[in-house]
Order: sequence, then structure tokens, then C-alpha cells
Amino acid sequence: MSLTFDVQLRADPASDAERAAVLDNPGFGKFFTDHMVQAVWTRDGGWRDGRVTAYGPIQLMPSAAVLHYAQEIFEGLKAYRHEDGSIWTFRPQMNARRLARSAARLALPVLPEADFLASLEALVRVDEAWVPAYGDTEESLYLRPFMYASEAFLGVRPANEVRYGVIASPAGAYFSGGVKPVTLWVSTNYARAGAGGTGAAKCGGNYASSLAGQLEGIEHGCEQAVFLDSSTHTFVDELGGMNVFLVTKDNELVTPELTGSILEGVTRGSILQLAKELGLDPVERRVPIAEWEDGARSGDITEVFACGTAAVVTPVGELRWEGGSAPSTAGSAGGPVTRHIRERLLDIQFGRAEDVHGWMHRLV
Repeated sequence: MSLTFDVQLRADPASDAERAAVLDNPGFGKFFTDHMVQAVWTRDGGWRDGRVTAYGPIQLMPSAAVLHYAQEIFEGLKAYRHEDGSIWTFRPQMNARRLARSAARLALPVLPEADFLASLEALVRVDEAWVPAYGDTEESLYLRPFMYASEAFLGVRPANEVRYGVIASPAGAYFSGGVKPVTLWVSTNYARAGAGGTGAAKCGGNYASSLAGQLEGIEHGCEQAVFLDSSTHTFVDELGGMNVFLVTKDNELVTPELTGSILEGVTRGSILQLAKELGLDPVERRVPIAEWEDGARSGDITEVFACGTAAVVTPVGELRWEGGSAPSTAGSAGGPVTRHIRERLLDIQFGRAEDVHGWMHRLV
């Protein structure tokens, strides 16, 4: 039986002036819309009690399973205003399927794809005014679906009560001062995930485990860290929250293959599909970090970029590691392939280019 989302409008929504002030400079993840989605699952009753209600604190018992056993997952996608005022999102079916895969890995219940899409539509319909206006900026409304074990008990077993929610946050352009390359630190002391672990699931533990490596990178003057495989520390996995691509002088677009420790990014998959349209040969394989280090120095690798929902595509500059570095291939704003892919994705997302793949899904 499909979920329905009853609407309970909050009594004190933000005023037009308050909302306009936020949309004038939203940043990322700092402000939230008036409402959120909630639903509950129980082992005996399945999914029920879907509603759109006032954004606010969530009550948890101190013994809630999520606090002790980290049974939680989430997703991230955006709502885009098009020129005619309609509101769309990018490949949400892929997010729904990844949420299902993450749920299976964390022993959580699967939320049907139709219910996932309906939850996004319900929230954006109510908080439509929070979606930034169409224009020449990259502003959007970030959507964060999440699921967590809310049952109050202590004991290592899957929870019998689980809650699902969606919150929304206006998002400004990721690069407010223009696209700039990031400097990366090769983390050899820490691994993001291991074989047989939760690396392919979008769960908070993976991001928590990346923070120490990120801090290590910051200590060495880098913005982010790139993580290697946990067993040999020789093959590239991904950044703390983004997949990575290498462009070679032979026009190959190379990305680490999905080995079970790498998140299957929606943006990653879309770039692989676009590659041939852009005259590139997409390649998924294991990538030794030495290949990146040596290739950037020799010119065999002409560009490097990272990708994800928040930044879309981020040019990668200098690569640093303990005792060495490889020069940037990105110039001041990324190479031509990086810029082309980024512009192509944004044009599709904001309705400036024809969506020949049928990737966009209308919310309102």
C-alpha cells in the first residue's frame, strides 16, 4: 500500500521578508524550509503515518538504536527552478534505488521508489516558495531524505521501528566566487571504507570515518583528502564525499571501478553516460595512486576532477602526499573537459538544454 502524505501547515512560517533574506545569501546547509516530511515503519505494520509537518526538533529516546548502533542512511538531491517557473529534480529514481541498496546493507526497511518520489513532491509542493528563482546562478533547493532506527532498546539487532524524513535547505552556488580547483591530500593513515564494509552505502559512518583524513589534509594546506583502498593503500577509492575522474591525453575518461567500497554516485553515472557524447572514452577500472601522481607530472593525465550532487563537478588542482606532490592540471578554473562536463550537467538540470536522456523529473 502506497504512502500518502497528509499536510499539516505550520502556524508560524517564515515571512516573505525573512525568506527573501535567506534566499539572497543561502550558503549551503545553513537554513531550512518551513516544513519537513515524516513517516514511520514498524515490523508488524510496515510504512505508515506519512505527513508534511512543521520543520523542528525530532524527539528520540536516549536508548534509540540509531544513537548506539548507527543504523541510519540518507540521500542528497536538488530541486531546480526552470524558466517557466516549474520545479524539477535530477534522476531521483537513482537516489531512490541507492537508498534501497543502502537500506538493505544497514538492515533497514526498503522505502518503495514511488513513496520516495511522492515524499519529495509533497515537500516541494508545500515549500515551493523556498526554491530559488531561475537565473544565471546555480542556486537550488537541496533535498535531504534520511532514514534512522528510532526503536528504544539496547541490543545488537535490526530495529523494529524506523523513521523516514525529508528536509530541505536553499543552496547557493557551491563556488560563490567562481569555480576554483581544490588541492587534495593523499590519505595513507586512514581509509574511508573497507572490503565487505559499508562503503557502497550512503550512511553517516562513512562520512564520519573520512573526517580524520580531511583534517590531516587541512594540516597540510589541502581542502580535501583522497582515500585509497584499505587493504593495499595503493588504489584510489574516492574523496570523503565525491567520486573522482582522470582525463588522459588519449581522451580516456577514467574513474575507479565500483569495488564495494565506493559510493555509486548519481553524478558519476551521468558523467559516464555523457562521456561518448563529448568525444571521450569512458573507462571504469582500478586506478593506482602512482598512476595519478606520475601522470600529472608527465602530462599523461591532462585533467582531474571530482563530482557530487553539491558541487556538481569540482576541478582538482595540486595533489599532495607525505614527502611529495604532483602539479595542478586545472589552471585557474579547471580544464576544458572539466568545464564542458560541468556546464553540460548544469544546463540539463536547469532546463537550458534538451533532456534527451529523460533524466529530469518534475516536482511542481
